[in-house]
Amino acid sequence: MTTKSRLKLANLVSSWFGCGYAPFAPGTAGSAAAAIIGAVLVYAGLAWWGFLAMAAALWFPAVWSAGVTAQAMGVKDPGCVVVDEVLGQWIALAGARVYNWKSFLAAFALFRLFDIWKPAPVRQLEALPGGIGINADDAMAGVYAALVLLAAGWFNLY
Repeated sequence: MTTKSRLKLANLVSSWFGCGYAPFAPGTAGSAAAAIIGAVLVYAGLAWWGFLAMAAALWFPAVWSAGVTAQAMGVKDPGCVVVDEVLGQWIALAGARVYNWKSFLAAFALFRLFDIWKPAPVRQLEALPGGIGINADDAMAGVYAALVLLAAGWFNLY
């Protein structure tokens, strides 16, 4: 694979097929794309653990592509890299006890809240090198969102 094609592939994955180039709030666009994909897959029969499996399968391509894109752009965490939001959103969706519009909205809002707020150790994970740091903080934000969603489900809040 040539350097040019390697960079193109990394950019395609890290921007989540162009979502990272949304003119406004690219991270939110990446999260929304992940939630829409999730809704389609739930409609097709995907269970909660399927979101964890998808996030696990995406981990290495996400780390690689985010790292390559960041290095090529000379920026620690470029705004166009949103594959980390996809990863975190899918982890958040794994916390739902049932899937309906309320649980999808709650997973989306909770993930965005924790991703923006960055409570410990989310912010500290961001300091890890390269693609690992770009993705680890969002994965942890997704874990926080999943835990809150799971607890809310125990009380039938959605």
